[in-house]
Amino acid sequence: MNIVILSRGPGLYSTQQLYLEGERRGHRMRVIDHVRCSIVVEKGRPKVYYEGERIHTIDAIIPRIGASVTTKGAAIIRQFEMMNVFSSVSSAALLRSRDKLRCLQLLGMADLGIPKTVYTDYSQNISDLIRAVGGLPVVIKLLEGTHGLGVILAETQHTAESVIETFNRLKERIIIQEFIKESKGADVRVFIINGEIVASMKRTAAPGDFRSNLHRGASSVPVQLSKAEAITALKAVDILGLDVAGVDILQSHRGPLILEVNPSPGLEGISKTSGIDVAAEVINFVEKKVKQKRSARFR
Repeated sequence: MNIVILSRGPGLYSTQQLYLEGERRGHRMRVIDHVRCSIVVEKGRPKVYYEGERIHTIDAIIPRIGASVTTKGAAIIRQFEMMNVFSSVSSAALLRSRDKLRCLQLLGMADLGIPKTVYTDYSQNISDLIRAVGGLPVVIKLLEGTHGLGVILAETQHTAESVIETFNRLKERIIIQEFIKESKGADVRVFIINGEIVASMKRTAAPGDFRSNLHRGASSVPVQLSKAEAITALKAVDILGLDVAGVDILQSHRGPLILEVNPSPGLEGISKTSGIDVAAEVINFVEKKVKQKRSARFR
């Protein structure tokens, strides 16, 4: 098969592992920077160009789209979808999950556990906003942040007011969430492919921090999911329409709370912690879907 990985970082662990695993299985692999792609929208003849070269005869794409280029990445995925190319992450699911507010709204409508959350771009009556999520401390997040960037724990009224007013002045969209004290700076990452849990780990923040991102020095260990955690994670990806995703869950007194659903989860931490070759599982999934698509075409 001809498989294209959409990635801005060919040297990144996740991209490299997917590339090497695909090559090992005899596939023709290629890494393309989606930001440098151009598209031609024409009736019945959609096209994608990369640095002047037309990209065609592709069987599948594996998007690794960063948060800062979500809109452009979704447009490129959509163009490949119009060309009848299988994508491990659909354009619609990418957009649904990457917008933190929209994602939480969809999960809340489905009666899944989430931290109490407030969205506003109006910085007055901050005391009311803080009370709405249960009082101090509160977590303030940029809606477009990733890897723990743009996530601040405000322990005092003054800090909360300063941070919220600053973000609003900068026209940044934010949410305010309750702080789940009992999680003790830890969360559970569940990696799901094609409706099945393939790996899971518990991440604990570095001393002095509350963010459990491995990029920020957190530690990780394998974890056995509870039945409630497994059901919550699987239902979340089903609602968002994601075939490949990482679901981050906080363990709270009132049950599992979904912190985030990541449509481009990193493979390094989960693979090394769980001992499972997650890249191989992703390529397995792509192979299966392309074969099913080919079989359907000839029926």
